[in-house]
Amino acid sequence: MFEVTETAASVLKDYFTQNKIEPVSPVRVTVMSGGCSGAALGLTLDQPGELDQVFEEGDLKFVIAQDLLEEVGAIKVDFVDAGYRSGFAITSEKPVPGAGGGCSSCGGSCGM
Repeated sequence: MFEVTETAASVLKDYFTQNKIEPVSPVRVTVMSGGCSGAALGLTLDQPGELDQVFEEGDLKFVIAQDLLEEVGAIKVDFVDAGYRSGFAITSEKPVPGAGGGCSSCGGSCGM
């Protein structure tokens, strides 16, 4: 239902170490607004709430709203090392609410 790759976990641990964040903050998987492709899953630092599900992966704690988890199904957090385009890739079993939206933010240059 929730998976974090070794690469993603390593990058997150390095982030906490480099930024001297102690104790290590929980990482929330949440819906972030996007550009041309609409909403997508993203990561932010946050404390768990009453309506959250918490997953522990080694020293890391991940927090996801229960209703989001039910809506998108299984979630995988990975890190893609692609030079200047490197970053986290958070995928889900089902579409993210609000994903695949319009192109209003890019002036209509997106192919439809």
